[in-house]
Amino acid sequence: MIVGYTTGVFDLFHVGHLNVLKAARALCDKLIVGVTTDELAIEYKKKKPVVPFMERIEIIKSIKCVDLAVRREVYDKHKEWRKLKFDILFVGDDWYGTNNWNHYEAELSLEGVKVIYLPHTPGTSSTELKKKLEAESNGL
Repeated sequence: MIVGYTTGVFDLFHVGHLNVLKAARALCDKLIVGVTTDELAIEYKKKKPVVPFMERIEIIKSIKCVDLAVRREVYDKHKEWRKLKFDILFVGDDWYGTNNWNHYEAELSLEGVKVIYLPHTPGTSSTELKKKLEAESNGL
């Protein structure tokens, strides 16, 4: 059985999130999804999600291509692997070639873990949705 793992804040869930989850699930037998806690999102994104953690994880749990949704409290992918023992780590292709992800790839390859970069859905992001909502609330 091939176990896949991906993570996200999944704030203001949209079709881009769904596309990534479906693509990941098509490449493994079991998909585990780490949903980032509010605290961790604040720590590394410097902003609190609009939708509270408990609601975001319930959304992810209800998606049929997700086999298990877990609380993600650390950013370190190797620590997550030690806990979950996944075979493939899925991540958005916007991270390809970055220093952090080159490091994760090298570190996880020693454990036999493959990193697969999945394409983002063009024109869709939670950040853009938040900007649109803010503009509309400001009457723009």
